[in-house]
Amino acid sequence: MIAQELINHMVPPLKVTDDAHKAIVWMEEFRCNYLPVVDNNKLLGFISEEIILESNDIEKNLGDFKLIGTNCFVGLESHFFDILRVAGEHKLNIVAVLGDEGQYAGVITVQDVMASFAQSASVQMPGGILVLSMDLIDYSLAEISRYVEENKAKVISSTMVEDPLDKGKIKLTLKINQLDLSRIVATLERFGYRVIGRYQEAPRDDDSKERLDMLMKYLNI
Repeated sequence: MIAQELINHMVPPLKVTDDAHKAIVWMEEFRCNYLPVVDNNKLLGFISEEIILESNDIEKNLGDFKLIGTNCFVGLESHFFDILRVAGEHKLNIVAVLGDEGQYAGVITVQDVMASFAQSASVQMPGGILVLSMDLIDYSLAEISRYVEENKAKVISSTMVEDPLDKGKIKLTLKINQLDLSRIVATLERFGYRVIGRYQEAPRDDDSKERLDMLMKYLNI
């Protein structure tokens, strides 16, 4: 997914000659906390309800406000990871999209990105999730994938974040196209990997029966 495919054409830009009252009305109508302000098809930044209320002047033209997020934009070909990174850096839930010559093309909301990501194959495909903790220097997705594939499974997506509590370590989250992760976990641990989380695993038969009995007991109360 790239920025050009994620543009929300329902969110219009405001002009510098528009007043603050119009901005407030549009924010309520389009349910946005921020709206882009453009001049001659160039992004000037974003206006927010908080900025307007602080000025206490709803008749004031948007060109007279100190806008935020002047650099909160991506290119048409930017990947959705870059969109989320830019939004996070500017602490905004909306990102502008600019063409090759800097012309305004539209906006993308973080909600749009997450909605599209939720429809991706890596999310929709059934499977289990593993979270591993390791030193960054030991990270090798190729090696980990090989151990997973030895158990007749595939890594269908992976994300990596720095461990905020332990500098130099990372947390690696894997989506695997298998619900029963027991053999995969055993293999990874045998080769020295530390598994700190496992989710969506298939329950064992005895667990299923026990849970069914508990549910039936509850329904009969």
